[in-house]
Amino acid sequence: MQLELMAANGIARAVVFWGRAGDNASVQRAARAHPDKFIAFASVSPERSRYRSLWAQQDPQLLVELDELLQGGDFHGIGEISIVHFPADGFAETDFSLASPLMRGIMDLARRFSVPVMIHCEITRLNEVSSLLANYPDVRVIWAHGGYTPYFVARRMLEAHPNLLYELSARTWRQHPRSPEYTIFKTDDDVWPEWLTLIETHPARFLVGTDASHRSRAADQMKIESVQRFLRQLSPSTQHAVAEGNLLRLVGGAEVARRRRP
Repeated sequence: MQLELMAANGIARAVVFWGRAGDNASVQRAARAHPDKFIAFASVSPERSRYRSLWAQQDPQLLVELDELLQGGDFHGIGEISIVHFPADGFAETDFSLASPLMRGIMDLARRFSVPVMIHCEITRLNEVSSLLANYPDVRVIWAHGGYTPYFVARRMLEAHPNLLYELSARTWRQHPRSPEYTIFKTDDDVWPEWLTLIETHPARFLVGTDASHRSRAADQMKIESVQRFLRQLSPSTQHAVAEGNLLRLVGGAEVARRRRP
């Protein structure tokens, strides 16, 4: 279904990581089968039953597994890591410290392999996000949904942390199931002008995706259309950067670093 949706909507490639079903191995197989379509990220997120106990015990075996995944060369990023995530339908709450040994170990691996880390962390832990970014200035951190921050917090975080990439998936939905305040749309058709100005001012610092769940074709088509509606409101150069250019730059850096290793 993912391949069919991409073909129907003119989407050249997409980052993929495992969600409710599958595992890192199934994502790896898909990326190997379709290397021109899928960019695989390795997820060791604590909402997965396989990893929750390791997070609870701060078991370093999780880092051993992640290291092995990254060594193979098929994974070009880490994430999504839902380290602090509010409970949702079918999604148990996660609440772990960004200063924990495992999170620090993940950041160390990202530095070693020169790959970005995608983190889902609610705005309630804003100080921890800031500390993580400051402590690892050379690691590119993609903040999933931008922590659902309001405009002024997004602007402040981007100005304070050059290694922060602000990701907008789910923010483009016109009706977000958790709160109407999570959308960046002012009306059904128009993004808030303040958000457009911020994105145009920092075009290299934003990414967008669909947050695809694959629960239904109709739901994922809605998400794709919401992204397209958002992108059409950007200038051509910013549109290209946010839609794919910034992401390809991130994973391209990882590939160059990998080729240089003996």
